[in-house]
Amino acid sequence: MIRIPDSEFKERVVKIQKKMAEENYDVLLCYGNEAEPQFVRYFSDYWPSFETAGVLIPKEGDAKLLIGPESYTYASDRSRIPDIRLLKAFRESSEPEYPGKPLDTFKSVFTECLGSEKVRKIGVAGLPLMTVGVYNALMECLDEYGNVEFKKADDVVASIRMFKTENELACMRRAAEITRLTMDYVIENVHVGMTETQVVGLALGKMHELGAERESYPLWVLTGAGSDQAISRPRQKKIEKGDLTFFQFGARYEGYASSIGRPVVFGKANDAQKRLIEAGYEIQKTMLDFVKEGVPARDVANLHLQKVKELGLEDHYLYGPFHGNGLMEGEAPWVETSSDYLLAENMTFCSDIFLGSHETKVGLRIEDVVRITKTGCENLTNYPRKLFEIL
Repeated sequence: MIRIPDSEFKERVVKIQKKMAEENYDVLLCYGNEAEPQFVRYFSDYWPSFETAGVLIPKEGDAKLLIGPESYTYASDRSRIPDIRLLKAFRESSEPEYPGKPLDTFKSVFTECLGSEKVRKIGVAGLPLMTVGVYNALMECLDEYGNVEFKKADDVVASIRMFKTENELACMRRAAEITRLTMDYVIENVHVGMTETQVVGLALGKMHELGAERESYPLWVLTGAGSDQAISRPRQKKIEKGDLTFFQFGARYEGYASSIGRPVVFGKANDAQKRLIEAGYEIQKTMLDFVKEGVPARDVANLHLQKVKELGLEDHYLYGPFHGNGLMEGEAPWVETSSDYLLAENMTFCSDIFLGSHETKVGLRIEDVVRITKTGCENLTNYPRKLFEIL
């Protein structure tokens, strides 16, 4: 079975402790929830459900998994971190009190990690996700230590997460394979008259049958008017003959996300549909041909915008052309005109080309997952770029 070994989870803690030493952190708290578990799962393989969770990493010694009061049996079955602590702060949002249940606190776990030493600097990875309850409990604890430097530390974790190991790439290739086969299955079985939600049901059933643990994100299908929505959810809208419909599917395997986006026309594509689809494929090919190790990310984004303008589609532009991919379908780093880093080998991205017209209410997304190499990129999903017409 393709899986990240326990040894690699331990190596991640050691790597981040080296980063912490460089920046003088005493402790790092990695926070996650059901929708965005990446910071917790990266170090523990635990994916919270209902409750939230954290991984507490001291500057020296072993990490602790912090969970809510109800998840111990679940967490102990999945966690690669054996030391699991229950804190009321990580309870579910209905806020039960759990009277009489012995629970740890931030102060008790900090004291175990640091002894009598004070917390002088703490980083939180996943700070934008943190609930008020967890934040307030953490602040109350830190107040007891006096003057503590508190920093958002998403970038500290991203500095090691953005470079994928061979084990991670193996999981990503498996997720990509499941996504490809799922897209094949849907294209073979979809037909006029199905609702968007029914098409998503086809995809979900197939990817689970093929071994996905879950979808990478809430899948969507958009048909006809309304397909200009860059982020959406499926509707009860039926596919009609002549519709340009875009499929957005992604399977998750061992935590790692994949994604494929393709436009499909039900019937013969008209000239406007063909032009838009061909433009999307041309833009994506231009991007994939350009990227490799050492290329400034800013240059990639500027080339994308230039290409969109050349094709007369500036009014269809929203963002692009790449964003990080791994434990989340969309994770750091993004490739934008303001980016100030170089692409490097084993960075992984979604090549994400969205074109949407708010005037016609029609749009599409063409998306694949790629790995940056020394000489170009490896397309992990590598789904055909062709005119899909279902007659």
